[in-house]
Amino acid sequence: MALDASKAVTVPEPLVWLEVIGALVGGFVLGLVHFGTLASVSEDYLAGRTTRALALHLLRMAVMVAALIGLVQLGAMPLLAGALGIVAARAVVLRRTRREP
Repeated sequence: MALDASKAVTVPEPLVWLEVIGALVGGFVLGLVHFGTLASVSEDYLAGRTTRALALHLLRMAVMVAALIGLVQLGAMPLLAGALGIVAARAVVLRRTRREP
């Protein structure tokens, strides 16, 4: 039984793994900042500081979109790793805010 070269599993190059690890860490940091600032945006809306809240909210979204577009440029594996970092950071921020009174 001969191994068909077209169906062989290829292992990504070492540089790709560095991109994946960097995307995971970067996504986690981005997620911490993104979801961590959500409370201050909500407080600004409730306090009637609509202009400041809207500006911060748009800035948060623009940074998130720019980061995700950058990850798309790197490829599927870094994009998935970055998204995983963002989701993990969301869970950390939610757990931390649920403990606070």
